Amino acid sequence: MSVAERLAALGLSLPAVAAPVAAYVPAVRSGAHVWTSGQLPFVDGALAVTGKVGADVDPDAAADLARTAALNALAAVGALLAQEEGGDPVAALDRVRRVVKVVGFVASAPTFTGQPAVVNGASLLLHEVLGDAGVHARSAVGVAVLPLDAPVEVELVVEA
Repeated sequence: MSVAERLAALGLSLPAVAAPVAAYVPAVRSGAHVWTSGQLPFVDGALAVTGKVGADVDPDAAADLARTAALNALAAVGALLAQEEGGDPVAALDRVRRVVKVVGFVASAPTFTGQPAVVNGASLLLHEVLGDAGVHARSAVGVAVLPLDAPVEVELVVEA
Protein backbone atom coordinates (compact mmCIF):
# COMPACT_ATOMS: atom_id res chain seq x y z
CA MET A 1 0.00 0.00 0.00
CA SER A 2 1.33 3.46 -0.86
CA VAL A 3 1.77 6.27 1.63
CA ALA A 4 -1.04 8.17 -0.08
CA GLU A 5 -3.37 5.18 0.37
CA ARG A 6 -2.40 4.78 4.02
CA LEU A 7 -2.93 8.49 4.74
CA ALA A 8 -6.34 8.35 3.06
CA ALA A 9 -7.32 5.26 5.06
CA LEU A 10 -6.36 7.11 8.26
CA GLY A 11 -8.30 10.20 7.21
CA LEU A 12 -5.09 12.24 7.20
CA SER A 13 -3.40 14.52 4.72
CA LEU A 14 0.18 15.69 4.65
CA PRO A 15 0.27 19.29 5.95
CA ALA A 16 2.27 22.12 4.49
CA VAL A 17 5.78 22.24 5.93
CA ALA A 18 5.89 24.49 8.98
CA ALA A 19 7.96 27.61 8.50
CA PRO A 20 11.12 27.61 10.65
CA VAL A 21 10.93 29.83 13.75
CA ALA A 22 14.68 30.64 13.59
CA ALA A 23 17.74 30.23 11.33
CA TYR A 24 17.47 26.61 10.13
CA VAL A 25 15.76 24.51 7.46
CA PRO A 26 13.06 21.88 8.08
CA ALA A 27 15.14 18.98 6.70
CA VAL A 28 18.53 18.20 5.18
CA ARG A 29 20.02 15.20 3.45
CA SER A 30 23.39 13.67 4.34
CA GLY A 31 24.15 10.67 2.18
CA ALA A 32 21.27 8.23 2.31
CA HIS A 33 19.71 9.89 5.36
CA VAL A 34 17.30 12.77 5.77
CA TRP A 35 17.43 14.55 9.13
CA THR A 36 14.55 16.76 10.18
CA SER A 37 14.73 19.71 12.50
CA GLY A 38 12.56 19.36 15.56
CA GLN A 39 8.93 19.67 14.51
CA LEU A 40 6.27 21.14 16.76
CA PRO A 41 2.60 20.10 16.66
CA PHE A 42 1.52 23.02 14.46
CA VAL A 43 -1.89 22.81 12.84
CA ASP A 44 -2.51 25.49 10.23
CA GLY A 45 0.53 27.40 11.50
CA ALA A 46 -0.47 27.53 15.16
CA LEU A 47 -0.08 25.51 18.34
CA ALA A 48 -3.50 24.38 19.57
CA VAL A 49 -2.16 23.66 23.05
CA THR A 50 0.78 24.95 25.09
CA GLY A 51 2.21 24.09 28.49
CA LYS A 52 3.72 21.24 30.45
CA VAL A 53 2.59 17.65 30.13
CA GLY A 54 1.41 16.34 33.47
CA ALA A 55 0.39 19.82 34.64
CA ASP A 56 -1.30 21.85 31.88
CA VAL A 57 -1.62 19.13 29.23
CA ASP A 58 -3.12 15.67 29.68
CA PRO A 59 -0.72 12.86 28.64
CA ASP A 60 -3.25 11.41 26.16
CA ALA A 61 -3.67 14.82 24.53
CA ALA A 62 0.13 15.13 24.43
CA ALA A 63 0.37 11.78 22.60
CA ASP A 64 -2.01 13.18 19.97
CA LEU A 65 0.23 16.25 19.72
CA ALA A 66 3.27 13.99 19.22
CA ARG A 67 1.34 12.31 16.41
CA THR A 68 0.78 15.73 14.80
CA ALA A 69 4.44 16.65 15.21
CA ALA A 70 5.47 13.37 13.53
CA LEU A 71 3.11 14.10 10.63
CA ASN A 72 4.75 17.52 10.32
CA ALA A 73 8.17 15.83 10.29
CA LEU A 74 7.01 13.52 7.50
CA ALA A 75 5.87 16.60 5.59
CA ALA A 76 9.40 18.03 5.89
CA VAL A 77 10.90 14.75 4.63
CA GLY A 78 8.43 14.52 1.75
CA ALA A 79 9.03 18.12 0.72
CA LEU A 80 12.80 17.64 0.65
CA LEU A 81 12.57 14.41 -1.35
CA ALA A 82 10.13 15.99 -3.80
CA GLN A 83 12.41 19.01 -4.19
CA GLU A 84 15.39 16.76 -4.94
CA GLU A 85 13.76 14.42 -7.42
CA GLY A 86 10.58 16.20 -8.43
CA GLY A 87 7.07 15.05 -7.84
CA ASP A 88 4.55 15.25 -5.07
CA PRO A 89 5.69 15.25 -1.40
CA VAL A 90 3.24 12.47 -0.49
CA ALA A 91 4.40 10.25 -3.35
CA ALA A 92 8.02 11.06 -2.45
CA LEU A 93 7.47 9.43 0.95
CA ASP A 94 7.19 6.07 -0.82
CA ARG A 95 10.99 6.37 -1.24
CA VAL A 96 11.55 6.19 2.52
CA ARG A 97 13.27 2.88 3.15
CA ARG A 98 13.24 3.14 6.93
CA VAL A 99 12.76 5.51 9.80
CA VAL A 100 16.07 5.05 11.57
CA LYS A 101 15.59 7.16 14.69
CA VAL A 102 12.93 9.24 16.38
CA VAL A 103 13.72 11.69 19.16
CA GLY A 104 10.73 13.01 21.06
CA PHE A 105 11.00 15.85 23.54
CA VAL A 106 8.25 16.29 26.10
CA ALA A 107 7.94 19.52 28.09
CA SER A 108 7.21 17.89 31.43
CA ALA A 109 5.95 18.85 34.83
CA PRO A 110 8.67 18.06 37.42
CA THR A 111 7.05 14.80 38.57
CA PHE A 112 5.86 13.57 35.15
CA THR A 113 7.57 10.34 34.03
CA GLY A 114 5.33 9.20 31.17
CA GLN A 115 7.44 10.54 28.31
CA PRO A 116 7.59 7.16 26.50
CA ALA A 117 3.79 6.93 26.35
CA VAL A 118 3.57 10.47 24.96
CA VAL A 119 6.15 9.81 22.23
CA ASN A 120 4.28 6.61 21.32
CA GLY A 121 1.87 8.93 19.53
CA ALA A 122 4.64 9.71 17.05
CA SER A 123 5.86 6.11 16.83
CA LEU A 124 2.42 4.70 16.13
CA LEU A 125 1.71 7.30 13.45
CA LEU A 126 4.98 6.48 11.65
CA HIS A 127 4.15 2.79 11.63
CA GLU A 128 0.59 3.44 10.43
CA VAL A 129 1.76 5.68 7.57
CA LEU A 130 4.96 3.88 6.50
CA GLY A 131 4.25 0.28 7.50
CA ASP A 132 7.34 -1.74 8.40
CA ALA A 133 9.57 1.12 7.18
CA GLY A 134 8.17 3.17 10.08
CA VAL A 135 9.59 0.87 12.79
CA HIS A 136 12.49 2.69 14.43
CA ALA A 137 14.85 3.24 17.33
CA ARG A 138 13.72 6.03 19.64
CA SER A 139 14.49 8.33 22.54
CA ALA A 140 11.79 10.00 24.66
CA VAL A 141 13.25 12.90 26.64
CA GLY A 142 11.64 15.05 29.30
CA VAL A 143 12.63 18.72 29.16
CA ALA A 144 11.79 21.84 31.15
CA VAL A 145 10.49 23.89 28.22
CA LEU A 146 10.25 23.77 24.43
CA PRO A 147 10.06 26.55 21.83
CA LEU A 148 6.85 28.59 21.95
CA ASP A 149 5.88 26.63 25.10
CA ALA A 150 4.99 23.61 22.93
CA PRO A 151 4.24 20.43 24.91
CA VAL A 152 6.11 18.16 22.46
CA GLU A 153 8.70 18.25 19.69
CA VAL A 154 9.66 15.40 17.35
CA GLU A 155 12.63 14.93 15.05
CA LEU A 156 13.33 12.10 12.60
CA VAL A 157 16.23 10.48 10.83
CA VAL A 158 15.08 8.50 7.80
CA GLU A 159 16.87 6.50 5.15
CA ALA A 160 15.73 7.40 1.65
